[in-house]
Amino acid sequence: MLALTRIVIGIFFLFFAQYKLATPDFARTGYAKYVGGYIQSSAVSFYKPFLRKTVQHAVASGYAVAVTEMLIGISLVLGLRVRFFSVVGALFMLNLVLCTWNAPGPGPPWRYLANQLDNIPLLCLFLLFFFYRAGETLGLDGRRKPSDRIRDAYKKS
Repeated sequence: MLALTRIVIGIFFLFFAQYKLATPDFARTGYAKYVGGYIQSSAVSFYKPFLRKTVQHAVASGYAVAVTEMLIGISLVLGLRVRFFSVVGALFMLNLVLCTWNAPGPGPPWRYLANQLDNIPLLCLFLLFFFYRAGETLGLDGRRKPSDRIRDAYKKS
């Protein structure tokens, strides 16, 4: 079941990337618009300086977001290097959590967590994909030789 969930989430990310890469609109205007809105209303205060830096290079940042989504999607659909791209995906979702944490308007503190029902579940799925080696079932990670996986593990340390 985890492998099928991985593939479906990968397809979602491919759709997200396709929308951003099909035309230059997202990179040229959309990225700055979205991130500008996050800076004005919902981003966590300590994260706003980083967001301002990305807006200074909005076109490059917009394409970086799109390419990251595409690589995450390809990895999850094919089951290739899923552990690495699960870390990338978790960091990507953490970025969105920090961008959208403070929703406008007054309310109780639990409201902030409720605002994240789009982002936190995906972040948790990426962690599950990482810890349960989701690419090894119905994926190309399962076809890699055990010696390759061991060698890759030692390269990281």
